[in-house]
Amino acid sequence: MRRALLTTALLAALAAPAAAQATLDWSEAEIRLVGQHGPWPPPPARDPSNRVSATPVGIVLGEHLFSDARLSGDGLVSCATCHQEGRDWSDGRALGKGRADLDRRTPSLWNVGYSHWFGWSGAADSLWAHTIKPILDAREMAGSSARVARLLREDKELACGYERAFGRKPDGDDEQMLVNAAKALAAFQATLVSPRTRFDDFRDALMAGDREAAARYGQSEQRGLKLFIGEANCNACHFGPRFTNGEFGDIGIGFFVRPGEVDAGRLGGIAALADSPFNLLGRYNDDASGANARRTRHVRRLHSNFGEFRVPGLRQVGRSAAYMHNGSLATVEDVVRHYSEVSPDRLHSDGTPLVRALGLSAGQSSDLVAFLRSLDAAPPPRPSPPPLCP
Repeated sequence: MRRALLTTALLAALAAPAAAQATLDWSEAEIRLVGQHGPWPPPPARDPSNRVSATPVGIVLGEHLFSDARLSGDGLVSCATCHQEGRDWSDGRALGKGRADLDRRTPSLWNVGYSHWFGWSGAADSLWAHTIKPILDAREMAGSSARVARLLREDKELACGYERAFGRKPDGDDEQMLVNAAKALAAFQATLVSPRTRFDDFRDALMAGDREAAARYGQSEQRGLKLFIGEANCNACHFGPRFTNGEFGDIGIGFFVRPGEVDAGRLGGIAALADSPFNLLGRYNDDASGANARRTRHVRRLHSNFGEFRVPGLRQVGRSAAYMHNGSLATVEDVVRHYSEVSPDRLHSDGTPLVRALGLSAGQSSDLVAFLRSLDAAPPPRPSPPPLCP
């Protein structure tokens, strides 16, 4: 027995240094950069322009509306048609499809509540304003303010939920009720926070100096992370806990939608934002101070915005195919290959280049993919929404 115990102790002693050696050497500067990508999860999102943001009654009303196809013109399409829980709040398609085929990919809703511009072109400055667009768009849901208002008035459960959320019966003007429905929908969407990942465990261990815990993160993943924050400089745009700066860039993806027709990206998005009656400069902003409208007030259209699209967050990236605003890349490996081989001739000539061909080796590409996939995690199942009026 004693010999067996000694053997076990010896094996454990030999294994300990090996585990420690599995953690690569990280400089103080690298640890500082890694630390900027956390901690996760962040505090709950709270939107001052939305009076029901982060309120339980607003969230519940929004969750019920999210899967209600009666918001659409033909009663067949809901928000959940395109943003499916089982597909990480997207649809798995290269291009979205509502009542008709669309020209852009359906983005995932993970962590959407922390953004400050919304949509691939930033045509909305609040999540609730962005939510109004698909309801009214003829190609998506083809709804109307009158239809939404009628539903809220006539459905007893929704009417009760509306009164609990907004403190009044659904009897205002139709456009105000459309806005309020969108604010409830936004309150729900802001609760969709992606789970912790293998990267988060490594990041926290690295910050705490716990080499044993950090060693559980694979060496390929660590090499990919070093490349991400170092030579490849991916974190120039994909930084912070959500791995995005929340802004826009031209990364060499074509902007032709079909022969003779282009998607102007951010250039068109800023114009649409200025024309929207629902932007934060309008009457539906619940923030009386108007402080949250400063960004909208000062944004300017520049020709260099042509062909720029939103920098997406990378959490759950391996679970969110296809990729790019037009769904033109099918896998994470394709995305890494694009950045490795991108031609400067594909970049808009008036803009400041954000990317360069990285010229990655096969091993570096594999490491970078391993790191990106470490930002994925299977989310726990969501319970059914509670009743609107228990």
